[in-house]
Amino acid sequence: MKTTHAALAEKFIADEPRTDWHDETLWFVREKRDKAAHGLPEWEQLREWGSQIKNHTLSNLYNYLKEFEEKAVANGIKVHWAADGDEHNKIIHEIIRKHNIQKIVKSKSMLTEECHLNEYLQEHGIEVVDTDLGERIVQFRKEPPSHIVLPAIHLKKEDVSATFHEHLGTEKGNNDPQYLTEAARQHLRDKFVQSQLAITGVNFAVAETGGFVVCTNEGNADMGAHTAPVHIACMGFEKIIPKAEHLSVFLRLLARSATGQPITTYSSHFHKPRPNQEMHIVLVDNGRSRQLGREDFRNSLKCIRCAACFNTCPVYRRSGGHSYHTAVAGPIGSILNPNLDMKANADLPFASTLCGSCTNVCPVKINIHEQLWKWRQVIAAEGYVATSKKIGMKGMDFLLSKPKVYRFAGKMGRWMIRIVPFVVNNKLNVWYKQREMPEPPKESFRDWYLKNGKTNKK
Repeated sequence: MKTTHAALAEKFIADEPRTDWHDETLWFVREKRDKAAHGLPEWEQLREWGSQIKNHTLSNLYNYLKEFEEKAVANGIKVHWAADGDEHNKIIHEIIRKHNIQKIVKSKSMLTEECHLNEYLQEHGIEVVDTDLGERIVQFRKEPPSHIVLPAIHLKKEDVSATFHEHLGTEKGNNDPQYLTEAARQHLRDKFVQSQLAITGVNFAVAETGGFVVCTNEGNADMGAHTAPVHIACMGFEKIIPKAEHLSVFLRLLARSATGQPITTYSSHFHKPRPNQEMHIVLVDNGRSRQLGREDFRNSLKCIRCAACFNTCPVYRRSGGHSYHTAVAGPIGSILNPNLDMKANADLPFASTLCGSCTNVCPVKINIHEQLWKWRQVIAAEGYVATSKKIGMKGMDFLLSKPKVYRFAGKMGRWMIRIVPFVVNNKLNVWYKQREMPEPPKESFRDWYLKNGKTNKK
């Protein structure tokens, strides 16, 4: 089966109870976000500040990245620049070879997922242990994360129990979350103690200080960075912010938008290596410069990876993260990934209702649904739209631009659904596959209005 969003979503929704559970679980997280946001009278002001700080930073990116590098080097951090994912992976591999490192722990980092670091190192015979609980679960299952904040949200506790029984030898059929979490804790504690290298992501990097912040709820980034003699932080260059005082805005926005928490459990600040430790930071472009130069899409680089747009999106909630076939799924992924490979990801901007809910919840005011709409135009102009969609859109253009043809088609459609429903209610109708067709109205709104509109006017 072709790996398009539609094809992969069809596989996910074949399990209807799981689809319903996935939808309800993510909406629960969205409701927590709403309660947290509405509890702050200054919430909209924080969003505006966050948006403006990011706008300013993107407009002065060169200066702030240069300042960050100078301050970080002065602090004793070794700074590397990577043009793309392959260069990022080679830099990390070289550090590993230089120190003859065998044991590596990694906290959650969507950039390393984007660059396929795990797969690269495995191809070179190097094992990496993901230490975020959700990431470790999907790593055991040889699956990519399905969500950027909740990597294993597509799995139930029964799935986790079976996975841990297979890989950690836990009691078969014991689905108790506390028991399973303790098993993971014991398993990972040994990995932390033995580690020679800790790899982390970066949530925010501060130009003013040359330091960076990593946010986790499990403390796993701290455990790795504070134990291993070498620490490598991997960062997309859009994570830069100008001053330390700006952190207060983003830290208040991030956790509330992501999980409905007032703040992440651990907001860890790194400014320099501890004695006898070596600290590196890898700043990665990987298409970000190109996106920065796209006027219609540069706003997407403001993203702080909270996944609020995932949790509200009716398409993501009902199709699952793996249907997006990329490291960053959901609405934000659908405007970032065509920039990386337009042809391979041409389907993603169409995986949206354009309802605008994603834009409504974005903590830094990215116009996500407008960018999805604009990507559709770019992709169509570049010729990456399926022939069937081209024909369908031309047909709709003809139909909707000719009122008489439109009215005749409406009458025929209502007649067919009422008299010969099997013509519509069959497997050839993609809409019918997962839905019940509505009962046809006896007349169109226009016909009703012509008969009743004038008499009902006051």
